Amino acid sequence: MDKQILLTPGPTPIPPETLAEEGLPIIHHRTREFSKIFDEIRENVKYILGTQREVYLLASSGTGAMECACVNICSPGDKAIVLAAGAFGERFVKILTAYGVNAVAVRSEWGSAVAPSELEKALKENPDAKAVFSTHTDTSTTMASPIQKYGEIVAKTNAVLVVDAISGLGGQELYMDKWNCDVVISASQKGLMAAPGLAFISVSAKAWPLVQASKSPRFYWDLRIAEKFMESGQTPFTPAISIIRSTNVSLRSIRKKGIEKVYEETRELAKYTRDLGLKMGMKMFAKDPADVLTGFWVPEGVDSEKLIEKIVDKYNISIAGGQEKLKGKIVRVAHMGYILKSDIDKGMKALAETLNEMKVPAGR
Repeated sequence: MDKQILLTPGPTPIPPETLAEEGLPIIHHRTREFSKIFDEIRENVKYILGTQREVYLLASSGTGAMECACVNICSPGDKAIVLAAGAFGERFVKILTAYGVNAVAVRSEWGSAVAPSELEKALKENPDAKAVFSTHTDTSTTMASPIQKYGEIVAKTNAVLVVDAISGLGGQELYMDKWNCDVVISASQKGLMAAPGLAFISVSAKAWPLVQASKSPRFYWDLRIAEKFMESGQTPFTPAISIIRSTNVSLRSIRKKGIEKVYEETRELAKYTRDLGLKMGMKMFAKDPADVLTGFWVPEGVDSEKLIEKIVDKYNISIAGGQEKLKGKIVRVAHMGYILKSDIDKGMKALAETLNEMKVPAGR
């Protein structure tokens, strides 16, 4: 059987040179050799984020970075506004609630971003809100949020803007400093083209006093400790050494190509994928679609989970299904990172052929 093709929104395919780096012998992290790599990867992440602020590396999944942001920015009893436009916005609500924060959820129809006017309304109704939490791209609903506009709105208040860019970084436009984003988090396994296990967080000058003042229980996630160790080019706890080294290889390739070129190529691949789907009679799900993935409705009477199983079994191609209330109703095709046009061709062909075998036309 041919090698598996991943068209899933994380993990995504990994370039050969990145895979090769991950297989190198382990090194010790309390050495000049590691410190040199550590310094370089932070500079590369800063470039992709579009920030001059420090970047902190976490040995965790993206959800770990979400929790890190929550406990460092908010204290128990604080109020925070959450722009919950999908499953991952709802995850912020759950994390904040677990730490005793009053999470005011502003929800939108799945597939649509929360309108900037709704954010303005929420801030006026909750002037004591310490922070606004948002999702850059929500892979559960395949939508993108107007982060630049959110930044303009939040910058006029005392609140800070926290952005989950776990799935969007390295594919969907984002400029942390220019767009007034105060906290941005991401992870290695999506647009950054590496294995899961490494997360990132960067904090603005406006938000740093909240980190220092937070009363939330924290130890592993305490960015004050990370800041102290940063001075010596180290992490406070054992880092994900091999993933740091391999991720840095992918980041070098992004930097060499140029982030603007990466954004352009991702937009082109998104259009290519959608055009193929439309020719098949498929209908897009999201009203505010992201550049990094596309959601298509499956035809009436088709369970997308069973459809995906058939595609994996016959073609060894992985396409994602729907999550939560969209489970069984949509398929999600990623086009970020190291996903190639030839991969999209094979995946969309497999999708069309499988629907045909199921005697179902593609149109909904």
